[in-house]
Amino acid sequence: MPNITITHADSGLVAAEVVRTARVTPNMIRITLGGDDLRRFEYRGFDQWFRLALPVSSPDDLARMPQKFGVGGYLSYLRIPKGHRPIVRNYTVRSFDEESRELDIDFVSHGTEGVAGPWAASAEPGDRVALIDQGCGWLGRASDWNLIVADESALPAALGVLRDMPRDATGHAIIELFDRRDEQPVDAPDGVTVHWVVREGDPGSAALPLLRELEFPAGEPYAFAVGEQSLAAGARRHLVKERGLAKDRVTFSGYWRKGRAAG
Repeated sequence: MPNITITHADSGLVAAEVVRTARVTPNMIRITLGGDDLRRFEYRGFDQWFRLALPVSSPDDLARMPQKFGVGGYLSYLRIPKGHRPIVRNYTVRSFDEESRELDIDFVSHGTEGVAGPWAASAEPGDRVALIDQGCGWLGRASDWNLIVADESALPAALGVLRDMPRDATGHAIIELFDRRDEQPVDAPDGVTVHWVVREGDPGSAALPLLRELEFPAGEPYAFAVGEQSLAAGARRHLVKERGLAKDRVTFSGYWRKGRAAG
């Protein structure tokens, strides 16, 4: 089970609309959201994530969404008639402009696979969505150094954490992609080494071997492992069982699972 903490923000359900779209790498589409309601959104940085609601029949159905997505909110969501129930997926804030109140989201696009990727590929300015802020997974625990293990689905989370961690931070970030062309510029502290790896097999097949071979710096790390389920769980298993880290020193979450759509 993932141990990412969910924070039910006071902002509740926030309405937004597509302002513009851009293909930033061959397999990554950036959607910029705007709208007056985003003035209620409290930006926290790092890997701040949210539930993104996409309408299936009419944009007006977004108003049926609950204000929060805890147990009660989820049950309310399930009571929405299926033909009008918005599709909900979890995404990370890629960046947020405090002045314009515009929010960027990066979507991995696999052609017609999935739901959110195809939606992003066909999105047009004016398309309406809604989102519910769920806080940050990165805990930033006091440590001697930091470790990040992520794949393309967690690229916005990894890059956001690297951007916002203290400039004197040290450590390693292992980022696995399925296509080398999807690398993005990294704003990481000078003391953090970023390792880009490309897999040819299953998720984790490039990142996990590198993690096992990595020479750890002295001292106690804080680790953050996110992405496909086997990558995140495999990284945690190695760190706890083979490297001797306490479980509370590893934050991990499976964002998706091979062969299954993200829920």
